[in-house]
Amino acid sequence: MQTPNPPSHSDKCVFLLQSAIKSRNPFLGRCIHAPIIKHGLCFGVFLMNNLLNFYAKIGSFSDAHRLFDEIPIKTTFSWNTILSAHAKGGHLDSARRVFDEIPQPDSVSWTTMIVGYNHLGLFNSAVHTFLRMVSCGISPTQFTFTNVLTSCAACKALSVGKKVHSFVVKLGLSGVVPVANSLLNMYAKCGDSVMANVVFDRMRLKDKPTWNTMISMHMQFGRVDLALSLFDQMSDPDIVSWNSIITGYCHQGYDIKALETFSFMLKSSYLNPDKFTLGSALSACANLESLKLGKQIHAHIIRVDIDIAGAVGNALISMYAKSGAVEFARRIVQLTGISSLNVIAFTSLLDGYIKIGDINPAREIFDSLNCRDVVAWTAMIVGYSQNGFISDALTLFRSMIREGPKPNNYTLAAVLSVFSSLASLDHGKQLHAVAIRLEEVSSISVGNALITMYSRSGSIKDARKIFNQICSYRDTLTWTSMILALAQHGLGNEAIELFEKMLKINLKPDHITYVSVLSACTHVGLVEQGKSFFNLMKNVHNIEPTSSHYACMIDLLGRAGLLEEAYDFIRHMPIEPDIVAWGSLLSSCRVHKNVDLAKVAAENFLLIDPNNSGAYSALANTLSACGKWEDAAKVRKSMKDRAVKKEQGFSWVHIQNNVHTFGVEDALHPQRDAIYRMISKIWKEIKKMGFIPDTNSVLHDLEQEVKEQILRHHSEKLAIAFALINTPEHSTLRIMKNLRVCNDCHSAIKYISKLVKREIIVRDVTRFHHFKDGSCSCQDYW
Repeated sequence: MQTPNPPSHSDKCVFLLQSAIKSRNPFLGRCIHAPIIKHGLCFGVFLMNNLLNFYAKIGSFSDAHRLFDEIPIKTTFSWNTILSAHAKGGHLDSARRVFDEIPQPDSVSWTTMIVGYNHLGLFNSAVHTFLRMVSCGISPTQFTFTNVLTSCAACKALSVGKKVHSFVVKLGLSGVVPVANSLLNMYAKCGDSVMANVVFDRMRLKDKPTWNTMISMHMQFGRVDLALSLFDQMSDPDIVSWNSIITGYCHQGYDIKALETFSFMLKSSYLNPDKFTLGSALSACANLESLKLGKQIHAHIIRVDIDIAGAVGNALISMYAKSGAVEFARRIVQLTGISSLNVIAFTSLLDGYIKIGDINPAREIFDSLNCRDVVAWTAMIVGYSQNGFISDALTLFRSMIREGPKPNNYTLAAVLSVFSSLASLDHGKQLHAVAIRLEEVSSISVGNALITMYSRSGSIKDARKIFNQICSYRDTLTWTSMILALAQHGLGNEAIELFEKMLKINLKPDHITYVSVLSACTHVGLVEQGKSFFNLMKNVHNIEPTSSHYACMIDLLGRAGLLEEAYDFIRHMPIEPDIVAWGSLLSSCRVHKNVDLAKVAAENFLLIDPNNSGAYSALANTLSACGKWEDAAKVRKSMKDRAVKKEQGFSWVHIQNNVHTFGVEDALHPQRDAIYRMISKIWKEIKKMGFIPDTNSVLHDLEQEVKEQILRHHSEKLAIAFALINTPEHSTLRIMKNLRVCNDCHSAIKYISKLVKREIIVRDVTRFHHFKDGSCSCQDYW
């Protein structure tokens, strides 16, 4: 390229500079700078502003800043040009300093700051800047409105958005299509479909983005018919229009409809699917676990030579992983590279490996990720915990605290759920402290997880405290968690009272809430109340009962001794009874010693699950409790012949960060002798207090003395003896058990709590028992 001849005057320089900007020719512009200096034109304000604008536009930030400092006369345009260079470069701290130095910032200055905040995702700061702009009496422009409305939509600042709307109307800009579209988008993103419809109906001119925003909003809110009606009214829908329908179907769970629409688009439209279309179509295949359709879409991608890096590659990985073809997903990872793997695809891959019981490859991929963000760490932790690798989950969490990103509320909630399953109160309290330190304790997900953790760890008092602390932002899950906690701790009346408070504030319960409140009725024997809630669920809240709700009703009737009514309820259920339903009836038959109905329940139970040891044991125990020793022996023999192994009962206790587990007649613990001496001493003392061993709890035809010895060495009694030896006086004992606590242990622990003057909390397979001063929170109804 030849060097242009030196310009003779400033107008020619301005023309050449503007040409250099339009043609993005930095060489031409720099060639103008030297003659400007040589000919002494640097005092021309218009010329120098154009030169400054040239350097800013080509991205030469240092040259622009140096020139700005040298300009003898700075106008508002000069300030705005250098301000824009700072803001567009992402240097907002320096942009703020420049802005504060502007003698009289105009609407362009303010709008530049708003745009800069938006580009960095600081939407709240953008909104705050707009409010300051208005308070300073600066009139916003069309460009200001479109940007601040984008900010309001992003941070869901509906109240501010409505104020912006009033400014738009006041300034007569509501008919300007880009502004009206921004208003439409703001109302749609903020969930105000009524105002979105008002804006849409008042628009005289509508372009494709107008229609697409409304279609997307209707699909988002599940109003599929309205979205399709608008789509059909479009004369020439673009790819965004088709994507809104296809993506909307996916989000609403209509995956087959999404794929049908995708197929129709390919056949009837001249448009080619973009990465969003393909991503949604592959997502539908993943949700349907349809490997065949997913492969067809993959073949289309290969045939039209679409780059699978990025979104499309991640969608392919998710589809293959969810459809059971984990190795295909792994090959896509190898093709696209680990660096392209996003968290959704990684999570799908993780789930895929979990399904086949092999989590190690997922960990290898996790370790290979260049950018392991908080979601990736959380997904890996959850993967470990869901697959039973609790120790690995906790180890990884500790690594995250040391060297990874700051855990967010989802990470903390996931780890709290691990501690809930372990019923580890000490660890849970430590994590509670971490949540407070990270300022995540106010998060609704962490609050809900804390309620569950404290409840399952036996501390209903702390669960209540957390529930009361989050009073201003409770959701349905919060109320449900607390209702379930109270129910499991035998505080059924309090659970029902809380449920009724929930209804009074017009918070709609979901199906899990009703499982919780029906469980509360079951634990305290409120049969009529339970029936009333069951009808309320169906007839008022229009929730279709699931097998869990039916099982609760069967358990409610059975525990109350209404066995025939429970059986009649099963026979008239609109769904096929499952093992939980028959198991609930069988358990009640054992408690109330109804042999005939127990046989019916066990027979139906074993038709569904022939190798379930619980059904055999429950029937044998029912027969034994009724003195039918021969029949019980036959059931046990049948169980042995079919190689069905009985689930062994065991209890465990956490002492100084260690878990100590005990079985019946346990002889393996290092402190065995001390434990047996302690339980013998306790046994003698509580018998003196009036305790009478319930030898009927030993469901074998043995001598009374042998039965009493077996009872004395039940796992929960051994765990209590060990805890008494190894914990400070007056501290609470927390014992966990994998089966239902037997009548004898229940009675004995009441006496033990009075003898040792301690609260003893026992969590069995169905609920918590709080033993204190010789009584139990269940009031002997369990």
